[in-house]
Amino acid sequence: MSDVTGISPASVHRIWRAFGLKPHMEKTFKLSTDPAFVDKVHDFVGLYMDPPDRAIVLSVDEKSQIQALNRTQPGLPLTFGQPETRTHDYKRHGTTSLFAALDIATGEVIGRLKRRHRSAEFLEFLNAIDRSVPAGLDIHLILDNYGTHKTDKVKAWLAERSRYHVHFTPTSASWLNLVERFFSTISERWIKRQAHTSVKDLEDSIRHYLTVYNENPKPFQWRKTADEIVASVSRAASALDRRTDKPD
Repeated sequence: MSDVTGISPASVHRIWRAFGLKPHMEKTFKLSTDPAFVDKVHDFVGLYMDPPDRAIVLSVDEKSQIQALNRTQPGLPLTFGQPETRTHDYKRHGTTSLFAALDIATGEVIGRLKRRHRSAEFLEFLNAIDRSVPAGLDIHLILDNYGTHKTDKVKAWLAERSRYHVHFTPTSASWLNLVERFFSTISERWIKRQAHTSVKDLEDSIRHYLTVYNENPKPFQWRKTADEIVASVSRAASALDRRTDKPD
């Protein structure tokens, strides 16, 4: 930049700092092209901020391919003036998948671990949900558009149970699924901080976390209104259009 503009490197840095420019950083994005995006956003935010009576709202998804990683050398615990340490490299010992249903109102999580995440495993998880929720309550399921959630067997299972109401996220908008926040929590606070010598060791560790977590669950608070979300996405789309428009 200094060579192109003919000013000193120090001046370039001062200008970048003054305007908060960080050219070494970038963010990824994907705008939804779902024609029902606005309606779905209002539906989801309504479920989060004003859930229906005599019903439970469950945010459901799978955290797949969780790796059982064992560090190549023992780490050192937290001590005065020193952070906890771990080696940068590791040994892989297989994977598992966590099926989770987050109760929007209470924060409690129904979780099951499966070595695979096909339609058969998802149906088993739906049966686990059905056994866990009292018979007198309707169940609103929040799901993304993963193919496993839309197979004929899953559709037939849901059609046979009138208390289930399914809400699919807009395409390319799985961030609307609140269970993703729980997955981030368990990953950052537990899974990544552990060392696991086998898949069974990893699964036992996750089950322990779920047990402790559900002893004192706390719901995640949804802050943004539907109108605020739609307006933010509209601004991003407009900015993208301006950048991609080419003069004739």
